Amino acid sequence: MKTDWPGSLPVTQVRIARPTDKLPEVERFYCEGIGLRKLGSFEGHNGYNGIMIGLPGFPYHLEFTQHIAGSPCPAPTLDNLLVLYIPDEARIRQLVQQLEQMGYPEVAPENPYWKEKGAVTVEDPDGWRLVLMPTAGIE
Repeated sequence: MKTDWPGSLPVTQVRIARPTDKLPEVERFYCEGIGLRKLGSFEGHNGYNGIMIGLPGFPYHLEFTQHIAGSPCPAPTLDNLLVLYIPDEARIRQLVQQLEQMGYPEVAPENPYWKEKGAVTVEDPDGWRLVLMPTAGIE
């Protein structure tokens, strides 16, 4: 598999962003529950507050924003997923137990593929699905 980034697409960072009406709960879910880090935040920027969450030193992260007038963000389907590949099954069990204690139990995946592969699916505070996949990812 080729690992060089294509010169025709000089991307230096990837950000996945979405709105929420539950900014503190989302931060708690992804930081305390999953273990990602709060990399940055902002308040009152054109009516928006937001946080960036990810892994320090890596050029990709999640951004969650909340507008002062409200930022409803229902998950569009049960198959819109954020998948984290974690090859340590014991660590996945710990994360699932911690999330359940926080009020976020495992849910059945829409696509049976994930369960067949041993993955665990959990909904975040907005109902968006997070999959914890017990493999190292695409090879």
